[in-house]
Amino acid sequence: MLNHSHTLQERLREHHLEHTLLCEMHAEIHLLVRWVTTALLFETSPGIVFENSIRPVIEKLLAALRHCYGASHPKLAHLSAVALGDEIQALGSLFHSDIEAALDNDPATNDAFEVVLCYPGCKAVRYHRIAHVFYRHHVPLLPRMIAELAHELTGIDIHPGAQIGAHFFIDHGTGVVIGESAVIGKRVTLYQGVTLGAKRIPRDAQGVPIHGEARHPILCDGVTIYSGATVLGRITIGEQSVIGGNVWLTENVSAHSRVTQQRYLSSYFSEGDGI
Repeated sequence: MLNHSHTLQERLREHHLEHTLLCEMHAEIHLLVRWVTTALLFETSPGIVFENSIRPVIEKLLAALRHCYGASHPKLAHLSAVALGDEIQALGSLFHSDIEAALDNDPATNDAFEVVLCYPGCKAVRYHRIAHVFYRHHVPLLPRMIAELAHELTGIDIHPGAQIGAHFFIDHGTGVVIGESAVIGKRVTLYQGVTLGAKRIPRDAQGVPIHGEARHPILCDGVTIYSGATVLGRITIGEQSVIGGNVWLTENVSAHSRVTQQRYLSSYFSEGDGI
């Protein structure tokens, strides 16, 4: 155990991280999301905002990572803030579709501005869509930092590797968990407390977790999952299916299905009946 702890300490000290830099990275991530939100949703010339304000923030974050990991890190050496910025700028249609999803599914509002500023599900998904761009480029650390800051803000835990289609809505949101290899189609709605998780962790002969295997659910277009439901494993929920609240699900579901809990049955016995 001592040797293991010593090895872990050495591995951590291979990276360079000071308190000031950590605080700056957190601040720059939140700044990035706010700039992207205002540029894509409110500015008439988002390209100018990306060039003048957003790309410099991406450059600062990449510079911080190169400081932490070393400038020669293979996953950082050839990254371009311009290319990353262009991909993030292309998220505009997805941002708009997520707002439309909230307006289409929540009778509590008809105000798009309110959705942008006040809905935790929409905020978490904006953070996720930005994090997913960095994840696709194999940027170390930063996608998970973005995801965790969103988790802290909203109580919604979305791994940056999850693939999420357009018109996605998380209502209320607290306690939602979406795993790394989850695939979510278009027009999917989740309610609070939903888990899209792994049924088991694949391990090699030495008991070490195997990375990169698909282990989370696939939700086809138009799926709705109500609060508290747990969907585990690499299963497929067919299009337009509805999963009821508090359901525990580990098997495939056909398209256009309705899955609910079995109703509670009570029976009364008298004079020896049932014995």
